[in-house]
Amino acid sequence: MTVPAGIDPSVPPNGTGCGDCDAVDGWWVHLRRCAQCGHIGCCDSSPAKHATEHAKTTGHPVVRSFEPGEEWFWNYESSEMYESGPDLAPPQSHPADQPAPGPAGRVPANWMNVLG
Repeated sequence: MTVPAGIDPSVPPNGTGCGDCDAVDGWWVHLRRCAQCGHIGCCDSSPAKHATEHAKTTGHPVVRSFEPGEEWFWNYESSEMYESGPDLAPPQSHPADQPAPGPAGRVPANWMNVLG
């Protein structure tokens, strides 16, 4: 399989949660993994939308879901979703015992109202 531009299958994820949210005691709904550099960011349903911010500031166009059991990719440049793609370096998702939204202890009880 030819690996598409914007994907480096050899790079592992840089953590198990959104490091940008962790830095400010924030929280996320779901996680996305940059398929080029391994940056873990929060999804667009999350308050901070760090995965999209990362794509815009770095020019890394492709993310993969970092949720257990999900294998889809999203290309920010073309606005295309792919049900699957090349295997990426492990791990493929955040730990199964890490809740979504997460992380445990930082998600407000009224999180759905916070998101509007």
